[in-house]
Amino acid sequence: MNNMTLGQYIPGDSLVHKLDPRVKILLVIFYMIFLFLIQDLLFFIPMFAFVLLVVKVANLNFFKILKSLKSIIFILAFTTIIHLFATPGRELYSFWGLTITYEGIERAVFIGVRLILLIIGTSYLTLTTSTTKLTDGLESLFSPLKIIKFPAHELAMMISIALRFIPTLFDEANKIRKAQLARGADFDSGNIFKKAKSMIPLLVPLFINSFRRASELAIAMEARGYRGSEGRTRLNPLVLTKKDIFIFISVMAFYIAVALGSRYL
Repeated sequence: MNNMTLGQYIPGDSLVHKLDPRVKILLVIFYMIFLFLIQDLLFFIPMFAFVLLVVKVANLNFFKILKSLKSIIFILAFTTIIHLFATPGRELYSFWGLTITYEGIERAVFIGVRLILLIIGTSYLTLTTSTTKLTDGLESLFSPLKIIKFPAHELAMMISIALRFIPTLFDEANKIRKAQLARGADFDSGNIFKKAKSMIPLLVPLFINSFRRASELAIAMEARGYRGSEGRTRLNPLVLTKKDIFIFISVMAFYIAVALGSRYL
């Protein structure tokens, strides 16, 4: 919980922070797409180098971002183990009716590296983009859908608020857990069913506090005259500069080169 980076924003004056939020959102989306287009493990190396470059330019703490992987360690382990035993091929070792193959090890490493790059590479979006800019960027990207009466502004607001509430909820859960431990609660001992039952004193107050925070946020927004996108103007409207276009084209060219290289080299 203390290492959660998703949803957090770290103020800064770097090139990545100043980049148009629409460009960052699109680059993150294409980053995820091209990660799944890569077919060779070696071509994850330039993607990892690209992520390191972005983190360096944005003046972020790379080791703190790495610590955020602890939150998905179960999903990461489960996914790699499934591919380790479920991939057919040349047998390496067999026990209890389960067979580990050379291809299974290669596939498990491939999927594990892809998931790690996916988490690390997408973290910089919320770490370098404020809630206001993230909302404006999403709304601008959704704006063509307004032709079919799509609630672009409302959806963008919901997504940005949801992202920003993630670290808040984790912090709230951590405080509730410590309070319950001080009252004698035990979250670690017993079998899986007992552990699941012991989570009730944690989940119930967490849900109650979440609804309370949502209600307080709604009241605060109404008190400030928020009525959705109707009649709203921006103090600092988004302007796409030549620098933003150049960075977008350059990064997209890099993505395409890596993806094509993994398929044909």
